Amino acid sequence: MKSPAAFYRPLAIGAPEPVRQLPLALERTIHFLPPHIEKMRAKAAKIAATVDVLLGNLEDAIPVEAKEAARAGFIEVARSVEFGQTGLWTRVNALNSPWFLDDVSEIVAAVGNKLDVIMVPKVEGPWDIHFVDQLLALLEARHEVRKPILIHAILETAEGVKNVDDIARASPRMHGMSLGPADLAASRGMKTTRVGGGHPFYGVLADPGEEASRRAFYQQDLWHYTVARMVDACLSNGLRPFYGPFGDFDDEAGCEAQFRNAFLQGCVGAWTLHPSQIEIAKRVFSPEVEEVKFARRILDAMPDGSGAVMIDGKMQDDATWKQAKVIVDLAGLVASKDPERAAAYGF
Repeated sequence: MKSPAAFYRPLAIGAPEPVRQLPLALERTIHFLPPHIEKMRAKAAKIAATVDVLLGNLEDAIPVEAKEAARAGFIEVARSVEFGQTGLWTRVNALNSPWFLDDVSEIVAAVGNKLDVIMVPKVEGPWDIHFVDQLLALLEARHEVRKPILIHAILETAEGVKNVDDIARASPRMHGMSLGPADLAASRGMKTTRVGGGHPFYGVLADPGEEASRRAFYQQDLWHYTVARMVDACLSNGLRPFYGPFGDFDDEAGCEAQFRNAFLQGCVGAWTLHPSQIEIAKRVFSPEVEEVKFARRILDAMPDGSGAVMIDGKMQDDATWKQAKVIVDLAGLVASKDPERAAAYGF
């Protein structure tokens, strides 16, 4: 672990100064684009206008024979599209793969000044972040990148979850983390082939009644523990936690329920792998209109956050003021990009 005095020093001569606080950004939906497919590249500008983050996926779901085409396709999209308020990310291949080094080297050289975040899969400990941190600093210096490219880690191994706190504080480049449920399930030896979401056999039974054969069964969330650990690690270090993929594109209700659980636990966004999931993520990770209105009433009644007031028969104090500020600040970010919700919020 670096000493506090050295933590914010650039790791290469000529590299940009590390950030001390993450820039404000709306990141409800991280939409995955397969850049090796020409028709998807042609839609990139249109998709970018509808999402908060457009991510060029180079890792899982990209065939081995298409890895180089995906990298070149992402660079093409990054160069040709004007992203405006939409973030530009890429998920590179794993650190131990034959493609990782070329992914990072070629992308930073070609579009380093447009790229916001590199998502790194299968992060197992702070050593992985240190390696990527140093490599990015050297490449930024060589290619005169003006702002540091941030790192987003995917938690998808048991080792990574065990080391989640050390990963979160490994570098000032850390942006946040996402849950990677499929690989994590395999790493843990979990008995499921689903990508995110619950499982019909994972649950609890109601207490037995007069007719024991009719006991109700309630499905539980396989990922509750891991999401909670990730949220604590991220928020205690000023980072952003995200839910990862929900693989059943036909189950929109299940997707919304899983996203909402993550939102309520503290996640700020989720991955969207299919167009049908974009509006779900926007809806779930945007605060409810009535919630925003009530939160604004709390802030108006307690401008400096001190003391206590009664609103609609309920006591509000400094703790609820802090909760209200989180909601109103998020609503302000949403309103900056979403005119319909801005009007509904009264912004």
